[in-house]
Amino acid sequence: MTSENSTKAMDPISKLTEYFREFPGIGPRQARRFVYFLLTRPSSYLEEMARLFLSIKQNIKICQSCFRFYQNGNGLVCPICTDPGRDQSQLMIVSRDVDFEAIEKSKFYSGVYFILGGTIPILDKEPEKKVRLNELLIRIKKGQFKEIILSLNANAEGEHTADFIRDYIKEKFPDTGLSISILGRGLSTGTELEYSDSDTIKNALKNRERV
Repeated sequence: MTSENSTKAMDPISKLTEYFREFPGIGPRQARRFVYFLLTRPSSYLEEMARLFLSIKQNIKICQSCFRFYQNGNGLVCPICTDPGRDQSQLMIVSRDVDFEAIEKSKFYSGVYFILGGTIPILDKEPEKKVRLNELLIRIKKGQFKEIILSLNANAEGEHTADFIRDYIKEKFPDTGLSISILGRGLSTGTELEYSDSDTIKNALKNRERV
């Protein structure tokens, strides 16, 4: 029996558990707990959740400038990228939308962003398939940036990605005088931005280092 036929033959609890297991950081036990939690909810709760699942693709889109998810508005660019009050000379590069949200919550940074869409695994042979390298190149060309801040997780993969992106930018823009910096002291080794409090992020931004 093929895996597709096996999935079709599953009971609803097992099938929904398999879907939850595809979520980042969710193991089989936690996935099954999600299912049993839903079974305790009233039908109205599940109907509202189903409605949101169906509508999310219609109401949320990707900004064509920074590539973050945002609620539909007028045009193809998000409100942050078009905000005249933001510092258009600073570009912060983060891995994912949750990192962008953590930075914004600190209320310390007032520039614009670029979402890489992930990180580059160490020894990976095709980094262009892991992150938005071509889109980043276009974003920098279109902007008038004085500083690029690499705000990536303080772990091995995040540091590897920061090193790769730094070298990539310097290779593509050798004579522009762009200042490239990384988050400084404030983030301990192994820290993920998603789970960092606002004060930690503020200190890391204040003490960022040019690379």
